[in-house]
Amino acid sequence: MQFHYALVDDLLSREAFEQRVEAKIEECGDLIDEPAAAMLVVAECGRQHVKIEGLKARSSLFSFFGKVISKTEPREFDRRDGEKGIVASVIVGDETGQARIILWEERAMMTGEIEIGDVLEIIGRPSGRPAEITALAMRKATCEIECSAVPALPETARAERVDLEAVLIAKEEPRSFARRDGTGGEMVEGVIGDREGTARIVCWSPGVLSGIPTGATVRISGAIGKERDTRQGREFALDERTTVTLSESGIDLRLTPIGEIAGDGHFSIRGEVVWASPVREFQARDETISHVRNILVRDGTGTILVVIWGERSLRFMFPGETLEIYNASKKTGRDGDEELHVGRGAALVIPPSGEPAPISFTGTVLSGREGTFIDDGTCSYRIEADLPFGRVVRVRGTVRAHTIMPDTIEPVDLKPADLMSMIDGVLKGSGSNG
Repeated sequence: MQFHYALVDDLLSREAFEQRVEAKIEECGDLIDEPAAAMLVVAECGRQHVKIEGLKARSSLFSFFGKVISKTEPREFDRRDGEKGIVASVIVGDETGQARIILWEERAMMTGEIEIGDVLEIIGRPSGRPAEITALAMRKATCEIECSAVPALPETARAERVDLEAVLIAKEEPRSFARRDGTGGEMVEGVIGDREGTARIVCWSPGVLSGIPTGATVRISGAIGKERDTRQGREFALDERTTVTLSESGIDLRLTPIGEIAGDGHFSIRGEVVWASPVREFQARDETISHVRNILVRDGTGTILVVIWGERSLRFMFPGETLEIYNASKKTGRDGDEELHVGRGAALVIPPSGEPAPISFTGTVLSGREGTFIDDGTCSYRIEADLPFGRVVRVRGTVRAHTIMPDTIEPVDLKPADLMSMIDGVLKGSGSNG
């Protein structure tokens, strides 16, 4: 009933529409079902279904039936505000003509459930182009339609499905999104690397990547390829028709020496952190709070400024640490220098550095955006433990990559003079790093 109510929601309240539908069923002696009664009420309101040739009339809203003649796979595109969008199209026909139906966002994913020959009931608005309708609502219908099976309209570009052998470099946590119909869904973003380079992946069916660990080589069958763009980089979409399985193929990921970075494109590097700026908080375009920080990275061929956006910027990084950056976009900074930007579609990987070493360390527990730290005034370590801030503790365990994995933690009772000396050291250390 909600489907047909969308045609008259500017004329009737939902309650009034339902009452008229129930009255129509009673009037017909229960010989019609609810959808048929709803269509009769819509027609009485002057919003009856039209033939496809009637889509040329002046109207802000149409309802009609059409038989599916062809369709395109969903494809991603970049909006003017920098966000990603999804679009697909379906060509439908009846005995009077053909029309292209444009599907945006979550409706674009419906094309996977539509088969050639299906009859659809469609509610839509004119897009401004001849014989083209933007779908507001759509569902399969049981009626029969006779029409030519040959598309009379020019086909839009079809998204190509491809097979890949690649390394799953990074995989983010599932992210929820809300569809326009009020239902929710989940998607997963990640980065892969193959013999051609790196690429962003967007998985609209998170179960496809379930159980696949990062760092594994995989075979991806049926990925939806996006047309190459040197500014946006390679991208692939994965859906319920895509399969991902482990592979034994060996793939060497290509890294670019920093000194050889040139021209537009996306680059992957391995280098050492020279310095890292404090994390800065800002308000994103969608009015949510996000974060950004700059780090300077060097290898044996040169140095480059790397701008890290979002949750990635909150990762603990310290001078001397080695990290790997994949599929970062190159931009020109305000001062004219080249920068690498690590945002959506890029990955920041901190590989394990050496074997853990034993450590015994005493210091004050501090809190930071990057986690919990223990500081003795001259040196600071990140610690993998939930500790009360401001407490002095002695930690024994192992340390690797400037992070302590504690075996034992015990509180330390310091004399007032020792405590003041430690606090003074911590404050001086904080001041020198600011």
